[in-house]
Amino acid sequence: MNLMQLLLINIIKKGACLMTGLFAFFILFSCAKEEKKEETAPISFNTKMQKQFNKDISLAIAHLDSIKQDPNKIEKNFKESRKYFKKLEPVLSTLDIENYGFLNQPNILKVEEEDFTDIKIKSPSGYQVLEEEIFVDKKDTTTIIKHVNLIASRLKLIQKNTGFDHIKQYHFLWLFRKAIARIALTGITGFDSPVLENSLEDSKIVYQSLHTYLYMFKDEFKDPNLFKAWKEEIQVTMDSLQGDFNEFDRYHFIKNRTHKQLTLWNQTVSDWKVEFPFELAIKNDATSLFSSDTFNVTYFADRNQKAITQDMVSLGKKLFYDTNLSTDKKVSCATCHQQEKAFTDGLKISKGVTRNSPTLLYAALQQDFFYDKRAGGLEGQIISVVENANEFHSDLKTLEKAVISNKEYVEQFAKVYPNREINNNDIRNAIANYIRTLIPFNSKFDRNINGLENTLSTSEINGYNLFNGKAKCATCHFAPLFNGTVPPDYKESEMELIGVPKHNDTINATISEDLGRYAIYKTPERKHFFKTSTVRNAALTGPYMHNGVYTTLEEVMDFYNRGGGAGIGIEQEYQTLPPDPLNLTNQEIDDIIAFMKSLNDNISESEY
Repeated sequence: MNLMQLLLINIIKKGACLMTGLFAFFILFSCAKEEKKEETAPISFNTKMQKQFNKDISLAIAHLDSIKQDPNKIEKNFKESRKYFKKLEPVLSTLDIENYGFLNQPNILKVEEEDFTDIKIKSPSGYQVLEEEIFVDKKDTTTIIKHVNLIASRLKLIQKNTGFDHIKQYHFLWLFRKAIARIALTGITGFDSPVLENSLEDSKIVYQSLHTYLYMFKDEFKDPNLFKAWKEEIQVTMDSLQGDFNEFDRYHFIKNRTHKQLTLWNQTVSDWKVEFPFELAIKNDATSLFSSDTFNVTYFADRNQKAITQDMVSLGKKLFYDTNLSTDKKVSCATCHQQEKAFTDGLKISKGVTRNSPTLLYAALQQDFFYDKRAGGLEGQIISVVENANEFHSDLKTLEKAVISNKEYVEQFAKVYPNREINNNDIRNAIANYIRTLIPFNSKFDRNINGLENTLSTSEINGYNLFNGKAKCATCHFAPLFNGTVPPDYKESEMELIGVPKHNDTINATISEDLGRYAIYKTPERKHFFKTSTVRNAALTGPYMHNGVYTTLEEVMDFYNRGGGAGIGIEQEYQTLPPDPLNLTNQEIDDIIAFMKSLNDNISESEY
């Protein structure tokens, strides 16, 4: 090989090395550029939420598995699993209401009655049931494992099927506000921690979770001071959620913390420029849980319900008081629902029926009507009144004729329901829309918790705290309506079997002969079940219970303090009221009654 060939080979080799080096540099540069791009690419809040959700649900499942593996640490692992369930709660309770309801249902037999051919009886399961099985003197390991498996299976199903790609800002804001409302209205009452009464710690965990999720939306804030205000508020709230369950000041918690958070929430809506596609039970601009502007009344009405106008209400009010709509021209809706008696009649049993007349105040904010829930709407309830032989003793066609024969009605209906003939649907809708305005929220208690005045006595405030704490009243009579419609979704109005006696007798008590819900579908497990009524205006609406058996609030409180029917010797297999005595002192009973009296609304004739 000559010199020229050697030089040529050397040059070729160097060129190859140079090209290889340049190629390697290009690859490294491209990778570095790609890595840098990946590092700076923003991660969507959807992805962040999915990651956090999967982490929490995996840990909840893991601690359930540990219950089966280590029998010596059952209680500890239950608490840990429940902790992560509570972290999931704000998101899960919004994205999957049905499965959340399964996991957090009370230890009460569930009966679903669609019609005579579709009645389902379901044994309960979930964290509340498991809590009651674990924290007893003698554990039934087989039963515990059964519920552990049911809960774990449901959580795995949820994990597999829950995605976050569709989540928008308004979804997050809704779930955030629902969590705030749930804590105030059920969380701090002991509603879902029946044995441990771990409600304050549970609520703190939920706020920690809200804090975590809020950080995922930090970049959505245009005003950094608003984000800072949220951080500080959540921290103050978590710091306040401590101490003894019975001693916790729920009144000031809602007044100072919950309502402030609703204001911050509305500011956040404005800051993010969010538009909601529709309204839920609580209005999108609500700043209080105890206001006539809190609830979206059409949420509780038929899906076709139109906006309620003043002309519609005026027409409905006239029909409400018109005795000419009944066959004998002597009965109107106001016969049993008199304004001066908070829209009741003051009788033990109303004329022509077999039960006590409930108030119509706040009646529109329910999902079912009558004590036995046989009507699913106000318009449907009116049918029963019209057709009852002991009330209007009429029918819908005759009702239409009575209205059509009135010239003034014809003119009003043409204005309110234009371009169609008068019909019973519109007649009933007009009356129902008048009833939908009977939600004053102007009691002494409402004015105080909304900061409009400072006139509640120490006794009244203590009474509210007892009602929502030690006395457990609010686990059935949920604030702010204090009826059985369950917040914050308000999809169900609950029934209870509390064992109401036939007579006011604590020695030889026997249960009321009224079979309640059983009369509708003849389901044995529903004997003596009645819808939970509101205690708002209770001082004005006696006598009490479906049969008017008690004439004073003191008698009512004595019944509950003894443990309901079970406490006076009435044994019912499906009693939903815990049979244990409440052990309230005389002073505590007086305080609760003082609080209930503070719920009396100012019902002026000019307003209603």
